[in-house]
Amino acid sequence: MIALDLGLRASVVVLVALAASLLLRRRSAALRHWVLAAGILSALAVAPLGIALPAWDLPLQSDPPAMLTATISGGSSPLPADSPIPAAATRPVAVSRVSIATMVDTVWVTGFLISIAAMLISLRRLSRLTADARPLTDARWLAMARTLARSLDVRDDVALKQTALATTLGTWGWRRPAVLLPAGCERWSDDRIRIVLGHELAHIGRADWAVQMATDVVRAVFWYNPLFWLGCARLRRESEAACDNAVLEAGVPASEYASHLLEIARTCRRPSPMATLVPMARRSTLEWRIAAMLNHTLIRTRPTRRALATVFAVIVGITLTTASFRAKEQAGPLPFAGTAYDPTGAVLPGAAMTMEDASGNRAMATTDRNGRFEFGIVSPGRYKLSMNLPGFQSVTHDIRLEEPKQWDVNLTFQVGTLQETVTVRDQRPAGAPARANVEPVRIGGNIKPPRKLIDVRPVYPPSMRDAGIEGTVSLSALIDTEGKVVSVRVTGSQAHPDLAKAAIEAVRGWQFSPTLLNGDRVEVLMTVAVAFSLED
Repeated sequence: MIALDLGLRASVVVLVALAASLLLRRRSAALRHWVLAAGILSALAVAPLGIALPAWDLPLQSDPPAMLTATISGGSSPLPADSPIPAAATRPVAVSRVSIATMVDTVWVTGFLISIAAMLISLRRLSRLTADARPLTDARWLAMARTLARSLDVRDDVALKQTALATTLGTWGWRRPAVLLPAGCERWSDDRIRIVLGHELAHIGRADWAVQMATDVVRAVFWYNPLFWLGCARLRRESEAACDNAVLEAGVPASEYASHLLEIARTCRRPSPMATLVPMARRSTLEWRIAAMLNHTLIRTRPTRRALATVFAVIVGITLTTASFRAKEQAGPLPFAGTAYDPTGAVLPGAAMTMEDASGNRAMATTDRNGRFEFGIVSPGRYKLSMNLPGFQSVTHDIRLEEPKQWDVNLTFQVGTLQETVTVRDQRPAGAPARANVEPVRIGGNIKPPRKLIDVRPVYPPSMRDAGIEGTVSLSALIDTEGKVVSVRVTGSQAHPDLAKAAIEAVRGWQFSPTLLNGDRVEVLMTVAVAFSLED
């Protein structure tokens, strides 16, 4: 479940930022705003960084059922809950887990899309409201705006727009910021004009609207997490407090500022709960802001670059560390199943499958007509899976069950090896060689075994016969798709080299019919044992 894993790790970053803002409550609001903004925006980087950085997995063990039943060597017996091998269970167990994960992710995506849609609707509404507003031409407002813009180092060309609403006062926009003013603002006193413009231009100089929009997008991603809602609310509050401090630093008395702020809050409010405007006065934070204004012990100066760099470094370090950890849920117990194939991709029915845990408990299954096998519910852990089918190589795989996808496997059986045993007998000191005794291996399934067409008899080397040397030569020969022996090598080290040479010369001359697997010609490996013996 992507949403839960991502939200868990991102919450750590936001939680640290919230805790840091509380520890810095005696410091300036601008510093706390920077801490919260860095924490919320860094939380969004947890996902891409988690892909790029090495992972430190934190396994979460699932609770097993209280009692399971396993098929052991053909019988049934109860096993305790911690026994790795369980028995027959239905397939829907795994399906239900997948369905729950899919449902959670679907709800997450739906909530994200709804949040983004609400933001876009609000921006559209705000854009239309600005387009319908008329530019403010009052000389007092324009002169005050130029003076305050220079003192606050606001370089953007700010548009002053007067709306037809008596309740709208706030700032929005990034490259072309605009201050929306209520109807009747031209009748305001010079003191109120200075306070309002000072506050709104401080927002523009600090790029608060852009920061607010970016954090709102992050909140939309983590809409299900209350920490992000709390973090964004605190961020907006610190943004207003930082602008209040900028106005107070400009020389406006705190009592006068508080009086005007109360009057503005009575008449001006946000256009709607979903609006993306940065309003000057919110009733929910008004009491806290006025108390902060009248508290002369608080630090109001802007944070230094060194302080901002330190905060940034700490947040980045926490983000990188958090991104490296992943909550890895250890799946299971789930039904363990799979499909058996031959090298051509055809399914193999009738293959015997044996599964064994570390304690020696065994469970058995056989592939059906579609090549499928199922052992039932199997807990996470390490196992040995053995496969056996006549005509194919019998192999044993070490498997490790941790992730849900590992409970369904595809297995390929390789074609088995042919085996021939040839006995060469001779009289002392001379005699005719005996007939080779060929014992073909029984091959079943979809294989048509090769048939020997040309048989070359090994000859007992005279020097070996005269010296009374006997021995058995073990060979490995590769038969190609045309039935020719294309390579022969000695696999044992006990036979005399002259005996080995004689055996190799004979086997190289053998010719077979092609080996067919599901109608297709395939290469096959053959083992040969040539026994040289002397009779008295």
